[in-house]
Amino acid sequence: MDIPLLADIAKIFGLSIAVLLICARLRIPTVVGLLLTGVLCGPHGLGMIKALHDVEMMAEVGVVLLLFTIGLEFSLAKLVRIKELVLLGGFLQVTGTILVVAAIVSMLGFAPGPSMFFGFLVALSSTAIVLRLMQEKAQMQTPHGQSILGIMIFQDIAVVPMMLVTPFLAGTDSVDTVVVLLNLGKGVLVLLAVFLLAQWGVPHLLFQIARTRNNQLFILCVLFLCISVAWVTSSIGLSLALGAFLAGLIISESEYASHAVGHILPFQQVFTSFFFVSIGMLFDVNFLLHNPFIVFTAVAAVIVIKLVVGGAAIAALGYPLRTALLTGIGLAQVGEFAFILSANGVSFGLMSPQGYQLFLAVSLVTMALTPLMMGLGPTIANKITSMQLPERLKAGRGKQEATPVQHYKNHIVIIGFGVCGRNLAWAARLSGIPYVILDVNPDTVRRERQLGEPIFFGDATQEPVLEQVDIHDARVVAIAVNDPVAARRMVEVIRQASSHVYIITRTRYLNELQPIRNLGADDVIAEEFETSIEIFTRVLNKYLVPQDEIDRFTVEVRSHGYQVLRSLAEEKATLSDLSLSLSDMEIGAYRIPEKSTLDGVTLEESGIRRLFGVTILVIRRGSLTLSNPPSSTTLQSQDVLVVFGEPEQLAKFSNLLKPSVA
Repeated sequence: MDIPLLADIAKIFGLSIAVLLICARLRIPTVVGLLLTGVLCGPHGLGMIKALHDVEMMAEVGVVLLLFTIGLEFSLAKLVRIKELVLLGGFLQVTGTILVVAAIVSMLGFAPGPSMFFGFLVALSSTAIVLRLMQEKAQMQTPHGQSILGIMIFQDIAVVPMMLVTPFLAGTDSVDTVVVLLNLGKGVLVLLAVFLLAQWGVPHLLFQIARTRNNQLFILCVLFLCISVAWVTSSIGLSLALGAFLAGLIISESEYASHAVGHILPFQQVFTSFFFVSIGMLFDVNFLLHNPFIVFTAVAAVIVIKLVVGGAAIAALGYPLRTALLTGIGLAQVGEFAFILSANGVSFGLMSPQGYQLFLAVSLVTMALTPLMMGLGPTIANKITSMQLPERLKAGRGKQEATPVQHYKNHIVIIGFGVCGRNLAWAARLSGIPYVILDVNPDTVRRERQLGEPIFFGDATQEPVLEQVDIHDARVVAIAVNDPVAARRMVEVIRQASSHVYIITRTRYLNELQPIRNLGADDVIAEEFETSIEIFTRVLNKYLVPQDEIDRFTVEVRSHGYQVLRSLAEEKATLSDLSLSLSDMEIGAYRIPEKSTLDGVTLEESGIRRLFGVTILVIRRGSLTLSNPPSSTTLQSQDVLVVFGEPEQLAKFSNLLKPSVA
């Protein structure tokens, strides 16, 4: 049976792989590569896709999942931490850009509704591209990195009201007040329901599901919440995308948000790929070829407007000129959410076909230029700040750093909070080393959080979960889980997320050691050999082998990656160096009784060594310990003598102290 959609999906995936490989080599963002894939396979390109409507339906699913993950990653706690940058900086940037663009478009002869809508589109920046570039350059915690992050959080939130306002921009003369009030009432009821579910219903449900340790059940539950809330909001006349955002918001305040993101992200990435491809299909390359002057003039205008307005918004908050410039440069492109809005705008008649083609061309070009602009950003900012400008402008109002956020740095990430994880956390706490814990047992997470432990719920095989514990700034990751398959996957994902973090993990058997090292682990502890080393160490202690020789042996074994124990020749060579000449010697402890002949005499006077052949190593006198006591030491009753000698010699010495042998 011929299934056109299946063939189209295969074509899209195949072409996407080829295009994205080329884009990766040229350091072009993935979003741009997907848009180019759509351009190539669409009706204005090679005409490869037949089931256009089905692809558009999959793109709608991508929009729903994209807004759902935005809701999951949104947190009121995060908003509070950088509230000034989000609420004030974001508001100034978004409203300022909308007003400037709307004014310019109005002067070109457009009506107020479309003018304002174009302002909506230009106000949004590319979260996916910019945050990825800042993460690669380790700029997330810089002042301009925090400024960009705060403004983009506001932009992501602003998308929802923009989508709600779009229908009214299309027909401001025929707005039914009753309909508006009715929709407003519905919105209030939905928000109330979301609040109740977020506080009581959903966290309890997810807690019970997480206790089953069944990832498939957890994924189904999260998808059910996403789709059902989106469907409910859509059925009462509100936006499908708004419902998806609210569904994510319901889960975002629980400890399961990052875990949910990790499992939903693969679905979201696949379906949003269809969305960007479908947008690319609508772009007509001939428009760019026939109107290069208009396109590149619009590109220049967008970059200048967004750079100036974004920089001015941060400067207005008192940040230095350099921070303002770098922030403006980071925001100077059109974002992926603008494509979602543009699709709404086309359906409501706010954009003509020519206007839509111009928007697509400008978006593609600004996105493609973003890596270059951000790469040149520090150089540009340094040159401008070196000019003869007022010091007050350069320095701002002394606000050199962004609002502090909770952030771990040079810390240990402990994965798994069993016996091993608990001991490591205890040692780190006593040593003053910062640490954070990941565990998938919801009961453990809830209990330990109440006790003050920095513990989070999440599967460490998912990169979003690792990001919530600042994996990029961690010094060490200790994997202390009992699941060898999961441990291998964790090593692989952690190494992909961070090339410099030191990864140490446990394994049961020696044959698993090298494969885990090949995945990226720096140190692997094989339990069967650590057990054998511990046993052998205690045996050697029993035979009174000097501790420094035992330590040298264990260090040699570990430093060679257990190769000493694996090679018989090396084993013989190593063990032959250990002195076992004292194997027939023992240590005993004896108390001097009351009225003993030893009471009140010195060691030299007692003649213990001469008469019995034993050596007194330590004298314990109450809380006082005398090590290697000199011959002039006076013995007292109730002293405990730690004596070294052969078994027969110790037996004769003990007869001297009977019946008060300790």
